Amino acid sequence: MTQTIREKGPEAEYQALMQAGELKPDPDQARAVTRLERLHRELISYPKKGARNSRPSTTNWRPIRFLQWFGKDNSSLKGIYLHGGVGRGKSMLMDLFFSVAPLTSKRRVHFHEFMLDIHARLEQWHDLSTKEQAQHGRRASDEDPIPTIARQIASETTLLCFDELQITDIADAMVLSRLFRELFDRGVIVVATSNRPPDGLYKNGLNRQRFLPFIDQLKETMEIISLDGPIDYRHARLKGTETYYFPVNEETTTKLSESFFRLTDRSVEDRAKVPSEELAVQGRKLFVPKAARGVAVFSFKRLCANPLGTADYLTLARTYHTVIMVAIPQLNQENCDEAKRFVTFIDALYEHGVKFLCSAAVPPQSLYAAGDGSFEFERTVSRLMEMQSEVYLTRGHGRIVVE
Repeated sequence: MTQTIREKGPEAEYQALMQAGELKPDPDQARAVTRLERLHRELISYPKKGARNSRPSTTNWRPIRFLQWFGKDNSSLKGIYLHGGVGRGKSMLMDLFFSVAPLTSKRRVHFHEFMLDIHARLEQWHDLSTKEQAQHGRRASDEDPIPTIARQIASETTLLCFDELQITDIADAMVLSRLFRELFDRGVIVVATSNRPPDGLYKNGLNRQRFLPFIDQLKETMEIISLDGPIDYRHARLKGTETYYFPVNEETTTKLSESFFRLTDRSVEDRAKVPSEELAVQGRKLFVPKAARGVAVFSFKRLCANPLGTADYLTLARTYHTVIMVAIPQLNQENCDEAKRFVTFIDALYEHGVKFLCSAAVPPQSLYAAGDGSFEFERTVSRLMEMQSEVYLTRGHGRIVVE
């Protein structure tokens, strides 16, 4: 059994993609795969979730000692932190590793979605604490929710894979610092991708000195691997490709489909195997009809004719580096609500550097017919034009522009 798992490790999967012509030789990627393979083999004999989270019945036991209890040194099994420029294949390598990881209790999640989950758990904990305070006279402030939440996560997951780890505010920075310490102590293995090295996280942020221990913690508990080669594979796949097609017909739909398969390194023959996804947005689910390797596909009707709002569009913008939208109609006063949602949607994509491919009934300049709302729509037209430019297409995902 162990031999079978070894044969299906990330190195074998990577070589299969190379032989199929879906990937080109890349020394940086090859080195990263070698280290991912090493972690894969270590995970084969890693304690399962149930045994890993059980504790001996001694009162002086400390969580950080659990691997020594199993005869392992806690410092010997490190997670992996992949960082580098946009389009270097970080997410692809992490997904490849995740797909063959020899664990059943594993979770792959975009970092923004993970933080939404953490804040939801914090809110739930405080609500329960308030009820207990009323019933038993205990103050919510008497306890720290972070160990409880870490214990919940560790009971659910042995391997956590984060895509696009980034820190933007001090509240998240402080929560993460304490949460990760608890997760590491409980034996959760973390693999993460980021556009920044650890020392670049929360750079120039408010009270950043309070965040520095977390950076040291990342360096101690994770192997830092750089993917900083000269090739932007994502941009290379888009280079020479139109991003705005009109009118909406079989030809333009076919071209968008071809772009999706080129961006995701999939074969057109695998069309039926492209998965759907669900994203958590403020306690509800947002359905994504087709998504792979950071590329999502929607119809205009699904995203703009339904009552979605800013939170939905921001979640999409943070989760996917490329969004493809099919069949944008010509907009006017009669479908002004759809037009307003489209404006909000494009703003979210633009601000986060998301690449946008679409098919539309008419060119951008004619997308909104004359009438009330046409003046406000001019900025959206300008952004749609800019989003087709070389400068925009080489802009990193998640690099927010402030005007």
